Amino acid sequence: MDSYSLKSVLDLPDPLRSTFSFRYFNSLQSECFSACFHSDINMVISAPTGSGKTVLFELCILRLLSKFISKEGRFIHSKGTLKTVHISPSKALVQEKLRSWNQKLGSWGVNCLELTGDNESYNIRNIQEADIVLTTPEKFDSVTRFGIKDGGLSFFGDISLVLIDEVHLLNDPRGAALEAIVSRIKMIGRSPQMQTSALAHMRFLAVSATIPNIEDLAKWLMVPVEGLKRFGEEMRPVKLTTKVFGYTAAKNDFLCEKRLQNYIFDLLMQYSRGKSSLVFCSTRKGAQEAAQQLSQTAMTHGYSNPFIKHRDQQERLREASLSCGDKQMQSYILYGIGYHNGGLSPKDRSLIEGFFLSGDLQVLCTTNTLTHGINLPAHTVIIKSTQFYNKEKGMYTEYERSMILQMCGRAGRPPFDDTGMVIIMTRRETVHLYENLLGGCELVESQLLSCVTEHLAAEIVQLTVPDITDGIQHINKAIEWIKCSYLYVRMKKFMTHFIHCRSLVQKVNELADYQMIWTDEDGFVLKPLEPGRLMTKYYLKFDTMKHIMKAPSNCTIEDALHIVCRAEEISWIQLRRNEKKLLNDINNDKGKKKKRIQTREEKLFILANDCLTGDPLAHDLSLTQDTNSVCSNGCRIAKCMKEYFIYKKNYKGALNSMFLAKSLHQKLWEDSPYLLKQLPGIGMVTAKALQSMGVNTFETLAEADPRKIEMVTGRKFPFGNHIKDSLLSLPPKLDLKVEETACPYYAKYKLVMTLTRLSQSSQATKRHYADVVVAVEEDNMIVFHEKIRVEEFTSPYSATILVTGPQQGKFTVKANLIFEEYAGIDVHQKVILMRDNKLESYYKQKTKKISLPQPTDVCVIDPENDYSPTVPALRPDKSLNSKTEDASVPSFKLLDEDLDEGEAVVENNNDDDDCRIVTERTIFDHIREKAKTLPSLAANPTTEYPPSEETLSLLRKQTRDRQLALGDTLEFLNQTASGSNLCEEESNEPANETTPSNILKGESIFEHIRKKKAKSFPRVDEIKTLCSMSSSTNSFVTHIDSFVDAKSNALQDATFIILDSKLVEPRSQKRS
Repeated sequence: MDSYSLKSVLDLPDPLRSTFSFRYFNSLQSECFSACFHSDINMVISAPTGSGKTVLFELCILRLLSKFISKEGRFIHSKGTLKTVHISPSKALVQEKLRSWNQKLGSWGVNCLELTGDNESYNIRNIQEADIVLTTPEKFDSVTRFGIKDGGLSFFGDISLVLIDEVHLLNDPRGAALEAIVSRIKMIGRSPQMQTSALAHMRFLAVSATIPNIEDLAKWLMVPVEGLKRFGEEMRPVKLTTKVFGYTAAKNDFLCEKRLQNYIFDLLMQYSRGKSSLVFCSTRKGAQEAAQQLSQTAMTHGYSNPFIKHRDQQERLREASLSCGDKQMQSYILYGIGYHNGGLSPKDRSLIEGFFLSGDLQVLCTTNTLTHGINLPAHTVIIKSTQFYNKEKGMYTEYERSMILQMCGRAGRPPFDDTGMVIIMTRRETVHLYENLLGGCELVESQLLSCVTEHLAAEIVQLTVPDITDGIQHINKAIEWIKCSYLYVRMKKFMTHFIHCRSLVQKVNELADYQMIWTDEDGFVLKPLEPGRLMTKYYLKFDTMKHIMKAPSNCTIEDALHIVCRAEEISWIQLRRNEKKLLNDINNDKGKKKKRIQTREEKLFILANDCLTGDPLAHDLSLTQDTNSVCSNGCRIAKCMKEYFIYKKNYKGALNSMFLAKSLHQKLWEDSPYLLKQLPGIGMVTAKALQSMGVNTFETLAEADPRKIEMVTGRKFPFGNHIKDSLLSLPPKLDLKVEETACPYYAKYKLVMTLTRLSQSSQATKRHYADVVVAVEEDNMIVFHEKIRVEEFTSPYSATILVTGPQQGKFTVKANLIFEEYAGIDVHQKVILMRDNKLESYYKQKTKKISLPQPTDVCVIDPENDYSPTVPALRPDKSLNSKTEDASVPSFKLLDEDLDEGEAVVENNNDDDDCRIVTERTIFDHIREKAKTLPSLAANPTTEYPPSEETLSLLRKQTRDRQLALGDTLEFLNQTASGSNLCEEESNEPANETTPSNILKGESIFEHIRKKKAKSFPRVDEIKTLCSMSSSTNSFVTHIDSFVDAKSNALQDATFIILDSKLVEPRSQKRS
């Protein structure tokens, strides 16, 4: 584009012009100005590094903010309504953009939020109120995996703009997360629920240094032709010179890389022109060794150090050396040399970056993390070896072409230089590969297939594509999600999508086999299960979740720690040869040598144990970084284990996982003598000093004298007061009690758990959580679990717990209050329960079955008679349960309703009793027995079968209300007056009166039935029809009703009474 066509900042609305400090946009920015600011089309832009692509992001953001400008030209902002998501490949680039945009847009009230692993102080409300969310792919993936119902996707409806920086990183293994979240955003944007939201009209803008297959990315992001922009090296504002030097290979790749350090100083002297230089190394240790060798060489030059130009620079470097926390870095800074990697503390990292930007630090040895966009300009870039150690393959491999181009892009960045120099140091046989480096690079391929299992499970679990109302989805929805991915674009181009769709079905079956999801028989319907939810929630690999599910039932802390050490999340940590001696020394047990360390898992296990003692012996930088990775990832894995064991009701596994999770979080075992390190302001030195005076717990610290603390630690007043004030950061004290109460159920125990808050938290903003777990120790079974917020629950809080115990002997119930964050303040209680022998014998007697005899004498009372029988009232025995029932209500229901349906009737052992308690069953059995002498009622021989016992049982249950509504009464009395209990208790008083009645034999009863009541009974063929239709519910109920009506009419005019001059033994009866 000609200079006269350059766009001016004045082309922007007046309120937005202050965003830029320059007057004109460059050629690339002017070419894209109209598409970025005057339209809402999706765009993909490929341009060299340093050509000003960040300004294109800012133009799109201003396009969004311009919608808040009123007609009067005022900026009226509504927070969080139109949201921008900026996705960068590294935390360093996120933090750089955050600082820049806060400075440019903060005065307008635009809220920028960082979502990375370095920033955990946010919640869903912060995301909802943010206007610009700056994040990494992995972090954004984990935040949005909680699903719509849990609020993780509640802000998706406000997303209007998605900015993707360095999109060519799709070719990197980390690119799978980027591909997954973009596919998720596209899928949710297509859902009917989002059609009225901003997400339905969302805009994509992706930029990259060099993309040979930019058309594939454009198709993936639905970019029209006018949104596709490709720029070559002519757009690079700084002329770049590239030198490729080949060197003879050594015996192995490791020695070859180390040998290249000897040539770095000479190359800097020849090509750097005394300007700032970056030296890229493949490892953190390689960067440290390169800085060490350069500083030693510079030291031999004395006052003629080429990296120190004047005295003021040297004074500033001396002051920086004193403020640097890294001991090795302190000596290197004095010579104008430093190193930069991900292992530096944020303070040291910021210090080094600042001095390099100012020019005081002239040479910076770094790893390839600086290639991902962090703005550290340099005139000269040296790539020391084009190989790096691939941890997955276990060997040295060549860098990707895109990675080499990113390294080259750090040279000569405007506006700092007008020229740049790139020096590539490689082997002689690969020189030709890099001489034509700027002519092209490798194709950008999808990496989703290698980890599609985890991402597919996440989409199923979070229900982004199914019908949310029923929580299930169809396999076609999963295939539709795949079609939203970049993987499908590449599959379709090479006609392999049918093969990969078959692979997708195999992944679904594998998830179902390990109970992550549920599928129907045909495999079309998908539903998430708890293990799959936990794997998604804690962002775990599939193999790691399989290790957790294979954990033993009595999982110990050691077993849990071994699972952490085998996890895929930390499989990149290797056992180095020079670490074995130190690890074996750490593994000593009081001078006794244990097994020598031979594997990566053993190394991680030793490092974790060493760290959790509170006073680790491993101080090497590399081992410290490995230990930090084990603790950070292990804490997340242990929390997942805890929830999985709670889901399985595994007490020991859940308890030990809780202990391990917070131990890894605090880097302290529960019984460590340095528990006070958990408090703010107490480090290792202070903790050891306090331990020397016997203060090693929170209780002893609370009672300690502040002046004595100052004397022991050698500190001045008011240090002791500050140390004691640090106790205020602890959660409130809680008291846990478990008591046994009376329980009427057999083999059951009722416990009351009471939780009381003894103090209040002084930090209102700090949230503390705890798990309450009650379990039977012998069965390893959790019977109660609840997660509480310590400051907010209603105190005292009580819960009633019903525990099933063994048939005999004693057992232990344990109650535990486990705090989620702090070690050493948990509360434990236990109750030993034992069965009562008297209660046991009572239950044994109660469960004895009886055989009811046939009735001998039955009195039929004619309803026309006015008199009623009178019997003496007996006082019930309080030792047995009784139930009073109105005698005026006719019923065959002879059992106490309080008894369980499965309880047996207590046997009456008095063989001399002439009177027997007669149930409905015995009456009709007696009738059927006598009916054999009656004439046949039907000629059909098949009608002789009575209805089944199941038929009669269902009849009695469904027609109880109908029976209670009958007008006449059916009474069974055990020497009680009218209205007394059906089952009377035992009494030693004899009956003094006899009741006048007509004592009739069985023949007389049936004669009465034949003459008066037989007309009301149902025919036998009707009963047969009733039994044959029992398979049909509606017909069955209809015939039951007809049978009940007939039976009720038969008993309408008579009342059966059992009379005897002797007392009746008490009986516990079974409900029909």
